[in-house]
Amino acid sequence: MSLQPWERQAQKGRDILQNSVPKQWLLPEDKLPPASQKDVTDVPVQCGLLSEHEVAITNLSATQLVAEMGQGKLSAEEVVIAFLKRSVLGHQLLNFATEFLADEAISRAKELDDYYKKTGKLVGPLHGVPISVKEHVAIKNKTCNTGYVAWVDQVASEDAYLLQLLHKAGAVFHVRTNQPQSLMHLCCENNITGKTLNPFNRTLTPGGSSGGEGAAAGFRCSPLGIGTDIGGSIRAPAAFCGGYGFKPTALRNPMAGCRVACLGQETILGVIGPLGSSSLDDLELFQRAVLDQEPWETDTSLVPLPWKRVTPTRDITIAIMWDDGCVRPHPPVTRALRLAKEKLSAAGITVVDWEPYKHQYGWDILSKLYYPDGASLQRKMLQESGEPALPLSEWAFSYGPKTPLTHPEAWVLQFQRTMYRAEYHGLIKSRGVDFIISPAYPGVAAVYGESHYWHYTAIWNLLDLPAVIFPSGLHVDPKLDALNGEDESYKPRNEIDEREWKKYQSPERYEGAPIGLQIAGRHFKDEETLAAAKIVEDIMKEGAPVSGH
Repeated sequence: MSLQPWERQAQKGRDILQNSVPKQWLLPEDKLPPASQKDVTDVPVQCGLLSEHEVAITNLSATQLVAEMGQGKLSAEEVVIAFLKRSVLGHQLLNFATEFLADEAISRAKELDDYYKKTGKLVGPLHGVPISVKEHVAIKNKTCNTGYVAWVDQVASEDAYLLQLLHKAGAVFHVRTNQPQSLMHLCCENNITGKTLNPFNRTLTPGGSSGGEGAAAGFRCSPLGIGTDIGGSIRAPAAFCGGYGFKPTALRNPMAGCRVACLGQETILGVIGPLGSSSLDDLELFQRAVLDQEPWETDTSLVPLPWKRVTPTRDITIAIMWDDGCVRPHPPVTRALRLAKEKLSAAGITVVDWEPYKHQYGWDILSKLYYPDGASLQRKMLQESGEPALPLSEWAFSYGPKTPLTHPEAWVLQFQRTMYRAEYHGLIKSRGVDFIISPAYPGVAAVYGESHYWHYTAIWNLLDLPAVIFPSGLHVDPKLDALNGEDESYKPRNEIDEREWKKYQSPERYEGAPIGLQIAGRHFKDEETLAAAKIVEDIMKEGAPVSGH
């Protein structure tokens, strides 16, 4: 059967990927685990592709790697080779990459090593740290398709500004990562690269739209990665794959050079930020490396706000949002929230319950503001190549109005957005709450094709609040997470709640999935929010496990 024109075009993107794979590091097919094996996180240790030393390197955080290189204990070259080998293996198992940058990365690492040998100094705070890059973040002289077949031939003329800053700080870019068609899925599939899988359970999605980054973090293919987020696209992948993720307040990190179909659409601002495999310290390291360079002096759209050094304090009030008033979280997520409350309360943190404020109303505003043109630009991109819209693309497009909004209609929605933000911020302040811990999603990582409910992450985009994902330390447990008691008799309150609740047929469906939690802070309190996340995570790691968790 002859290929459709769009299929031939998509093949070009697959060829770029295949031609970039360092073949010398491919694990032979007969040594790969069977496709039926769900959890592949132990494969790097077991398969023999990486030496014990290389496994140890890839288990270090970015902060630790910089310290080791600063003491001359590790070279940048051996670090990047270790992460490249783990990335090649990860791609064989998870299909997370869109292009390997092996030659460029090794050459860059050698330059850094030469600099260190000559000066005894590091180039910058990210000296030699391998960083993976979401594909739609432009790299000079590389194609940038943003998950659209129509853009497979489009070549970037310069690096995204954030990459320029990270390069100056010493970073090494070693692999580019997958994203969904249209960038608007909490899933990771397109007609070029295909599906990316979750390293903890390959029947589940790694999240999206930074799903390749989520998989890379979960499999430790990179200590740090770059994602973007307009509805949860950093945070869902981090939560689904057991990693860390940070959504800053808008206009702190530079977005220039991120390719999207709807340039100039500012009804809801997207952000760019880090995902990490190992620690919250690495997310702060990333932010310091960027903002200490004062990027607002070049990109005047940014707020001229330096990154503050904040001392974590336990003298805070944390609210827990058990439910957003629209959709009830699944039992594993509620179990993690209960553990958080018990541990934080026992540690002397003031913990209160958060009563959500008009979240459905907020979603009604937000969903229209995502697509004020009725998703016509996105549909045009698909029509340009003739590629079919994937089911979750159609699902996302349906959020918007059926016809483009008129200017007055858009103005009304933007006014409602601004007033809702003011009301919500006022409530946070009047209730004396510093931070809110909430689910990142109704459940853990979704089964492919079922990641429909964005509201637990998207609400913080609408409100423009900083938010952090961190692992609770828990995974789905068939005994602890079985439906019983109140959950067994629960009657959903609306159609959406019923749809989401029915997905939790049994904990076995989500076997091995990590349980991430989300903490949001006040507007522009990014540093304080990261500091609070560190406190919460440290407390949750303290002492013996609490009974029933």
